[in-house]
Amino acid sequence: MMGNAIKDWPRLNQQCFQHTKPGGWVEFIDLDLTWTSPDGSLEESHASKKFNNAFIKASREANIEACPGLYLEGWMRDAGFANIHAEKFVWPVGTWPKDKHLKEVGAWNYLQIMEGLEAFTFALFTRHLGMSKAEVEVICANIRKEIKDPKMHAMFHLHVAYGQKPEA
Repeated sequence: MMGNAIKDWPRLNQQCFQHTKPGGWVEFIDLDLTWTSPDGSLEESHASKKFNNAFIKASREANIEACPGLYLEGWMRDAGFANIHAEKFVWPVGTWPKDKHLKEVGAWNYLQIMEGLEAFTFALFTRHLGMSKAEVEVICANIRKEIKDPKMHAMFHLHVAYGQKPEA
């Protein structure tokens, strides 16, 4: 996953197409960072949802697509790849799922959010949303408190797309 590291996804797909041998395959894996919940337990009024909306807005203001997973298949098609396959997977935030595999995925996702929240928030929020360091710290504290609540069933999606460069 490259997320906010890629400024021009269509160009990256074109470059991959140009540098792949005919018959070769390319795969992209990335996220749609739009937080949602399967049961409505994540509401627009939640700090986590407000943060998520602000994060996507700030990323786009920085000319970075925060939800590239949504577009992987189309970018591959536009670049010229064929035999494209795309899949979407649930990425829970926390251990709320009943499914054992999703519970483990959610635990790891929870950990990376809790450990990395400031790292992927400060620059975007201070530079592109004009927030102070103190404001961002309050937002991060509120999110940490909220996602510890097992009644909130937040999740987002991981997208996988792979395709083949046609034979000459």
